Amino acid sequence: MEFLFDTSTMLGWFVVKTLIILAYVVVLLVSLAFILLADRKIWAAVQMRRGPNVVGAFGLLQSFADFLKFAFKEAIIPAGVDKPVFILAPILTLVMAFITWAVIPVAPGWVIADLNVGILYVLAISSLGVYGIILGGWASNSKYAFLGALRSTAQMISYEVSIGFVLITVLLLSGSLNLSVIVEAQAGGFWHWNGIALSPITLVMFPMMVVFFISALAETNRPPFDLPEAESELVAGYQVEYSSTLYLLFMIGEYLNIVLMCAMVSLLFLGGWHAPFDFAPFTWIPPVLWFVVKICFVFFLFSMVKAIVPRYRYDQLMRLGWKIFLPLSLVAVVAVAGWVTFVQGGA
Repeated sequence: MEFLFDTSTMLGWFVVKTLIILAYVVVLLVSLAFILLADRKIWAAVQMRRGPNVVGAFGLLQSFADFLKFAFKEAIIPAGVDKPVFILAPILTLVMAFITWAVIPVAPGWVIADLNVGILYVLAISSLGVYGIILGGWASNSKYAFLGALRSTAQMISYEVSIGFVLITVLLLSGSLNLSVIVEAQAGGFWHWNGIALSPITLVMFPMMVVFFISALAETNRPPFDLPEAESELVAGYQVEYSSTLYLLFMIGEYLNIVLMCAMVSLLFLGGWHAPFDFAPFTWIPPVLWFVVKICFVFFLFSMVKAIVPRYRYDQLMRLGWKIFLPLSLVAVVAVAGWVTFVQGGA
């Protein structure tokens, strides 16, 4: 049986990679169950409610009960829809959300594909993810769903521009497109992290971390930027005709993208798997746990924004992206390029 795990052979390499991918998928799906529960609990706490508390101890099994409910409900497909595209859309959303995680390192050497162009891969796949929403809205044969899909297209394209420029500032500082290299460049304590380094360049990078965080909210359709799903005017938008398992696939894809953005904030600005202090007892904690803690912290901020910030109007959303974030990120690129060339390069 040892030849099955010999990575020097094609079969062994395939078996090992398949097991790693399955481990990623299982861990992500189980984690999503508790992340969704945490989202609901945090929102309930802000509103002074209990939240889910019946299924399992403290409601810990509520997400699993919801999964079973969706899995066993009948999938109702309206008569006027384009059926093949209608079914393909949530599947496409889920697949794109999963394969983006292939280049996300969770600890030193713990990554499915350690690409030298990892950030470009993330940008490319996340851009393709919008097609699932567009196809779902168009195939639903509903004005509400179609308007939600159009909103989502404009919104995601608008904020991908500012996200791209923010990524350039990180690339200039680290000198690499490889996510593992970017994290290793932040080793040595929190004073070396890109977002909060004890350096004059932090005056630029901390605002860029905030811009990236807010743009991530818009990119994943989270409140206060959930205009594509606006219940008050679009009755859930592009998802309005979906039910049962197909709706569940959309939800899993959406939360996978949310956790991905939390991971990207951690990798790019908060040191990834590195401890905040480079000495014991902090270094005794496994690196993957530090990474998980940072993801949970960023997700807590996502949930708090959802709970306390009112929804933007659509014109406010577009104005923020094009008139504020775009010029701000452009100025930041110039500032960081100057810092790298004349300060770091001359040191």
